[in-house]
Amino acid sequence: MSSILTNNSAMVALQTLKSVNSNLQQTQSEISTGKSIASAKDNSAVWAISKVMESDVKGFKGIQESLSLGESTVAVARNASETVTDLLTDIKGKIVAAQEENVDRAKIQTDIEALTDQIKSVVGAAQFNGLNLVSGTEDVNILSSLDRSGSGDVSAANITIARQDLGTGKGTYGPDAVTGGDLTALGSLNGAASATSGAQAGLSAQIQITEGTTTGFAADDTFSVTVGGSSFTVTLDGTEDATGVATLIQGEINSRDIKGITAAAGANPGELVISNTNAFSDVDVEVSETLADTSGTAGANIEELNGDTGLTQTSGTIAQRAEAIDFSAAANVAEGDGFEVTVAGAAFRYIAGAGETMEDVARGLKTAIDSNPPDGVTTKVQQDDTTGAYSLAIDYDNASTTTIALAASTGGEASGGLFGLDNIDVETNTGADSALDNIEGLIQNSIDAAASFGTAEGRIETQSDFVGKLMDSLKSGIGTLVDADLEETSARLQALQVQQQLATQSLSIANQAPQNILSLFR
Repeated sequence: MSSILTNNSAMVALQTLKSVNSNLQQTQSEISTGKSIASAKDNSAVWAISKVMESDVKGFKGIQESLSLGESTVAVARNASETVTDLLTDIKGKIVAAQEENVDRAKIQTDIEALTDQIKSVVGAAQFNGLNLVSGTEDVNILSSLDRSGSGDVSAANITIARQDLGTGKGTYGPDAVTGGDLTALGSLNGAASATSGAQAGLSAQIQITEGTTTGFAADDTFSVTVGGSSFTVTLDGTEDATGVATLIQGEINSRDIKGITAAAGANPGELVISNTNAFSDVDVEVSETLADTSGTAGANIEELNGDTGLTQTSGTIAQRAEAIDFSAAANVAEGDGFEVTVAGAAFRYIAGAGETMEDVARGLKTAIDSNPPDGVTTKVQQDDTTGAYSLAIDYDNASTTTIALAASTGGEASGGLFGLDNIDVETNTGADSALDNIEGLIQNSIDAAASFGTAEGRIETQSDFVGKLMDSLKSGIGTLVDADLEETSARLQALQVQQQLATQSLSIANQAPQNILSLFR
């Protein structure tokens, strides 16, 4: 049925043309923007995902800039640490030269002071955009990533750069004293926080020679003795008594010029006292015998060792002359923990920095004492071969009673990593000896600083490369979601253009249908 009021064919043709035009408009938009999803109305879910990823890309671009800034800052610190290491090595060369007494130590000291000033200049100038990683103790965080969880939560990740203080400052001793068992748990002197000792003339072992109760000593009886690695055997002719044997052994020991070892007759018959005056060396002693008459208590025994009476043994160790502060092998050291050693009424302090150990504390206290030691005082850091614990041995070669005490506190400000450099003085024999020992610790500190910065710089560089690749991957993923397939779109455009032409002609034909009805009335 035909009607001049309702043209169904025209309506169908019009709807078709509208649909084709809409598709054509969408295709033309894809071609002009290059995107299949250019706005939320195209596909809200995919558009939302792409926008989140685009924001991440923008964030990672900022992170990459942060990493570049951090890498440059760390590179400056590393170069400064390496330069300081070279300068400290030069100072070591000067100190080695000062070990000879026939050199102009005053001129060498002038060179050392000039090199020290140069180190301070390097440390002061080692900043990038105002940030100096070789001064101070606070760690620095460099933004390295934005981590997005499955729930959409975002958290920042950082690379922490540990500052390596290469200053020479003494630090600030904390106000909160450590006392009682807490103090002795950190370190002790003979099991206590303090001890009073005499003039340290030397420690000793008392050897007692005893004859057999039947016939005494016989010809060809022998006594073998080892003292400080030097061994010998005395052979008897049968005429000696206990005192005579002790005298023979005494003569052998004294004739061998064993460093720091002297032998003398004791107060009782057959007694021999072996003394160790070495400041920082223990001495092993061993005795044995081959006797024809072994009745009774015949032979040689160490009856007294380092002042401990009642011992009966054939071997032992005479301890070093120095008093030792034994530091705990298990206790932790926190930044700002202060340690104070008092020697002969003079107090010396070292305040620990971040990540330091009891070894650092022992070496820091040694440096503090060596910077201005009381007359006759020398020091050495030692490590127990069995426990691995460190100790600070303090020797004082004077005639008066000396008190050594240990104290500790918390809440202080750390000493600089090159603490003690300002006080190196090679103009005296004692100063030159101390400087040679202490410069090794300073060089190690600067080497550790350079190594730490080198590790951090390498990590930052790796992270920067990763972030760059991650950004490329995210951009590729976004493109996969929203970019138009231009080959497909161009082909679809041509098809839609043909469809538009056909739809237009179809509508034109449909609109001519009422004209055919008009002809019926003619």
